[in-house]
Amino acid sequence: MDVQKIIIDTDPGQDDAIAIMMALASPDLEVLGLSTVAGNVPVSQTATNACKILELAERPDIPVHAGCATPLRRTPITAEHVHGRTGMDGPDLPQPARPPQAGHAVDFLIDTIRAHPAGSITVVTLGPMTNLAVALIKAPDIAPRIRQVVSMGGAYSECGNITPNAEFNIFADPDAADIVLRRQIPLTLVPLDITHQFLISASRLASLRALPGRCAQAAVSMLGFSERFDLEKYGWDGAPLHDPCTIGWLLAPDLFAGRMVNVSVEVDSPLMQGATAVDWWQVTDRPHNALFLREVDSAALWKVVLARLSRLP
Repeated sequence: MDVQKIIIDTDPGQDDAIAIMMALASPDLEVLGLSTVAGNVPVSQTATNACKILELAERPDIPVHAGCATPLRRTPITAEHVHGRTGMDGPDLPQPARPPQAGHAVDFLIDTIRAHPAGSITVVTLGPMTNLAVALIKAPDIAPRIRQVVSMGGAYSECGNITPNAEFNIFADPDAADIVLRRQIPLTLVPLDITHQFLISASRLASLRALPGRCAQAAVSMLGFSERFDLEKYGWDGAPLHDPCTIGWLLAPDLFAGRMVNVSVEVDSPLMQGATAVDWWQVTDRPHNALFLREVDSAALWKVVLARLSRLP
């Protein structure tokens, strides 16, 4: 079995929590650590939330490092209106016995990537890309050492979910996303075009509720809280489940389809800030810099989620 070593850079977030639990339950993934960033909630809370997820899953051996508290040059935004005051409202989660580790998340990323063989570590970003961008600026030698980056971010046909034109993770720090996209690192973007196809309907939530284990039940409570916002917003029969699609792609890439394209991020226009310009039809001569996913077998992906979460306590 080809066990992929991954670092998850995250801003938990209920959907982040489910993505992290999927990774922890996957024998074909080795989670080297969690680096946290300001996003859904401030960075001190995202670090605490990451520790709570690991405590819930009985994996306190995995280190958590808190990272950047603000975007590179923007006014910080958060999403408590979706995720609640803690970012993971819903379940009553255990207090972590192990706090975040000393040392900044950026340094953790740099040191870990340097300490492993080149091409062996995948970085999965579930929030704004601030930590990774700062790491690439501080230590440009790590760029060719990264196996790949998998990021939940951006949109093409689905436009935006925080502004009319921008997806939240990119909008929260467009400068960071622009830096990562320019570094010629193998990159897969999992945009709203994918996550808006992956809806958690009442029947899917019931199948999750039927699983044994406190992790699955915590996931039910999280989704029950966070989906209320999107159900009202979109009027669909289920709310999108964003971040688990990144882990789903690592585990079962055959369930997804997309193409190599050029993706550019708007960093200057007040109206379009954070928008991703996806050259789907290759009408420019800009070089390809990302695999941009646009199709997913939603039913099969849900089976992957259930299979992984069923392994946890």
